[in-house]
Amino acid sequence: MGVNLSPIVEAREITLEDLRGKTVAVDAYNTIFQFLSIIRQPDGKPLMDGDGNVTSHLSGILYRTANLIEAGVEPSFVFDGKPSELKQGTIEERIARREKAKQEYEKALEEGDLEKAFSKAQQTARMTPEILESSKQLLSLMGIPIVQAPSDGEAQAAYMCGKGDVYAAASQDFDSILFGAPLLVRNLTISGRRKVPGKQLYRDVKTEMIESKTMLEHLGVTREQLVDVCMMIGTDFNTGIRGIGPKKGLALIKKYGSIEEVMANTDVDIPEYEDVREIFLNGPKSDDYSVKTQPMDREGILNMMTGYGFSEDRVNAVITKIETARNAESNRKKQKSLDAWF
Repeated sequence: MGVNLSPIVEAREITLEDLRGKTVAVDAYNTIFQFLSIIRQPDGKPLMDGDGNVTSHLSGILYRTANLIEAGVEPSFVFDGKPSELKQGTIEERIARREKAKQEYEKALEEGDLEKAFSKAQQTARMTPEILESSKQLLSLMGIPIVQAPSDGEAQAAYMCGKGDVYAAASQDFDSILFGAPLLVRNLTISGRRKVPGKQLYRDVKTEMIESKTMLEHLGVTREQLVDVCMMIGTDFNTGIRGIGPKKGLALIKKYGSIEEVMANTDVDIPEYEDVREIFLNGPKSDDYSVKTQPMDREGILNMMTGYGFSEDRVNAVITKIETARNAESNRKKQKSLDAWF
């Protein structure tokens, strides 16, 4: 789930038009989980084909990614590699939460409470080998670059952004900032009107951007110090300190300067802080990647998606939309290049 820095971080609302002509490194696991969670039937069941194969992720990848491309944004999907051993506790907690949510979902269905059932069902999403493989297959057929990270996808996306190979990293989590992304885009693929879980309320989810340099200057800390703040809150790699949230953690670091000094002067104790800090500041990254968009395989996409029960007409229409958008963007860049001569 990453660290929630919302109480101390202000993001700037943007539109997809602000990203026109840009390439973005998308946290693939994070994004696919969003599709699996959100794209569901009224009773909470995911979209499935006639054979019972989950297809929510394929719907999200095809249709929502097409919206990005139509807006002139080209994504590269960055997939997680082998997780750090320090993440094992988080992984086990997620499995336990999913199992509990599954039981609550089934109970809500029995009681006929579809609203609660839908809410609980959203928490049961999981990445199976089949979902992972079909996601990569569809992305490849669409000509969208796939990047394999050695470990955390967010770390790899942040590295690509820092090198200037992509304009921004895209993820729901603030961890990208800790990993060093100069620009973070949130809500890239899930903007729109969303229901607040457990309430008869809806809120507008806007695409937003966080510029690391501006954010750190506003908070009055360095990236290294922000990592120290987050270790006290709790990260995917360590358990935080009860009673310490973003505001208190920030205050402690601004008072003492570092996690070492906080521990020396308070009862805070984070046994593996050096290892956690190393993951965020110097974790494994790879230079073995390309963000170059490839031609689409129209027939391949059609065969795959209709094989999963999607409408041939709708799939054809979205492929045409992508082709038209890419041609228009290519012409726009050529014209811009020509205008630069005059």
